[in-house]
Amino acid sequence: MSPRDRKGLQVIEIAICDDEQRMQEQLAQMVERRCPDCRVECFSSGGELLAADRRFDMIFLDIQMEEPDGIETAARIRERDKRVVLIFVTALKEYVFRAFDVGAFHYLLKPLEEERFAKVLEKAVSEVMDRSAREAPPVFLKTRYRNFILRPEEILYLESRGKKVAVHTASKVIEVYAAMRDLERQLGSGFYRCHRGYLVNLAHIAEYGNESIDMSNGERVYLAREKSREFVKAYMRYLQSGGTAGV
Repeated sequence: MSPRDRKGLQVIEIAICDDEQRMQEQLAQMVERRCPDCRVECFSSGGELLAADRRFDMIFLDIQMEEPDGIETAARIRERDKRVVLIFVTALKEYVFRAFDVGAFHYLLKPLEEERFAKVLEKAVSEVMDRSAREAPPVFLKTRYRNFILRPEEILYLESRGKKVAVHTASKVIEVYAAMRDLERQLGSGFYRCHRGYLVNLAHIAEYGNESIDMSNGERVYLAREKSREFVKAYMRYLQSGGTAGV
């Protein structure tokens, strides 16, 4: 569970992904010395990390690995988790711009300097706490046959379908009997009502035009012309406050 208060007993979940065991051990020791509230799990490849199918608060990720390399691994992680704090650890400076394309929080060069690492870790822990504090509570959805509990970050957008609302996630669409305005109130400021029939998660926006918004999964929703200017302002405020754009 993500930390909301460092004085509590909640644990910061950290993954280390590097194909060199010595580097895994070094990173794990440096984290454990500086962050006793952290729990560390190590992976030897991007494929192993992705297969774990677990949510981490923070990931230290090597770039030079067998396919999928660190950049591809990060991109696939970003598709399902917009809030994880990604830190690349590599010997190659030339990857720095590609790293920030997938929303990297920081970029550390090997060999690691303990003091530099400690500063980055401290900032990353603070970022995890801040992002956790901004999270809206889970949403409870009820259909005729099943009940669902979703975290807001799992939801791409909502679509009004008469008396029902279709909740679009990366893996499924859930139709529920609910009022769009009630779900909008529950989901909070990370979502924007861009059209009478659509409510979008600002974290999952890939790009937008005057009359439409493309989501991170490639789907397109309508943007009401009269809301276009207000939407751009809301989206800019979201990005400036530390939100991560869809990739």
